[in-house]
Amino acid sequence: MTRKSWIQFAFVGLLWGIPYLLMKVAVDDIPPPLIVAGRTFIGAMILIPISVRQGSFMDAVRGIKYVLPYAFLEMVGPWILITNAEKEISSGLAGLLIATVPIFATIFTSLRGDHTVWQPKRIFGLVVGFIGIVALVGIESITGSSNPKAIAMCILAALMYAYAVLMVTSNLPDVEGVAINGLAMAITSVFYMPIAIAMWPTNAVSLNAVAALVALGVFSTAIAFMLFFTVIKEIGAARGSLTTYVNTAVAVVLGIFVLGEPITLGIIVGLPLVLLGSYLASRKTKLAVIAEA
Repeated sequence: MTRKSWIQFAFVGLLWGIPYLLMKVAVDDIPPPLIVAGRTFIGAMILIPISVRQGSFMDAVRGIKYVLPYAFLEMVGPWILITNAEKEISSGLAGLLIATVPIFATIFTSLRGDHTVWQPKRIFGLVVGFIGIVALVGIESITGSSNPKAIAMCILAALMYAYAVLMVTSNLPDVEGVAINGLAMAITSVFYMPIAIAMWPTNAVSLNAVAALVALGVFSTAIAFMLFFTVIKEIGAARGSLTTYVNTAVAVVLGIFVLGEPITLGIIVGLPLVLLGSYLASRKTKLAVIAEA
C-alpha cells in the first residue's frame, strides 16, 4: 500500500468507527427506520450530483441488477440490523462484532478463486486481529448481560457487508463507487421512507439526535463510501474490508470516552492486537504482487 492509501485507509476506518457512537445517540429519540432513511437520503443528495458531473451515474443505472442487491446487502439490511441492535448492546460491542467482516471477506474472496488472500503473513494478521476482537468483546460481554439476539444481528450484518462489496466490485469493476453508492443510497432511502413516515416520532427529538443523524449522512455515509471505493481500487475488496479493524478501535475508544462505556482488560489487551492484525493482514508478499502483475 502507498502512503496515500494508508492515509485513506485510516480515514475510512475513522469515519466508519464514528457511526456506532452517532447511532447510539440518535436511536434514543429517532426510530431506526427513520435513521436509515435519513442518512441515506443525505448521502444520496451528496453523491448523485457528484456522479452526474463525473458522467458515471448512468453507468450505475445500467448496472442496476448488481446495484440493487448491493443496496440491500450493504445498506437496507445491515443498517437496520445494527441500529436496532444498538438499542440492546453498547456501541463498542456493536463495532467489535462488525469487525468480523475481514474474516468473512477473506473466505468469500477465496471461494471466488482468489487464493492470494491465504498468504501466511495475511492469515497470521487475520488470526491476530480476530484474537483481539475476542479479547475486546470479552467473556463478560458474550455470556453476561448482552442480548444474544442483538449480537446475532450484528454478525449477520457483518456477513452481508463482506459479500456486498466483493459482489459489486467484481461485477461492475469500471463503474465509479460514487455512482454505485449514490444510487444504492437512493434505493435504500426510498425503501425505508414509507416506514419512517409511519414511525415518525411523536416525542420531542433532541438537537443532539438530529446532529448525530446529519453527521451520519454526511461523514459516515457519503464521504466514507467515496473514500472506501477509492481505497479498494488499489488494495482489493478483501483487504479493503480490513478497515473494520480500525473501525473497531475507534468505536471502542469513543464508547469509553464519550458514552462512558467501561474499560475492561479485554480492551486493554485487544486493541493493540486488532491494530497489529490490521497491519499484517493488509500486507502482500512480493510473490503475490508479482503474481497479480
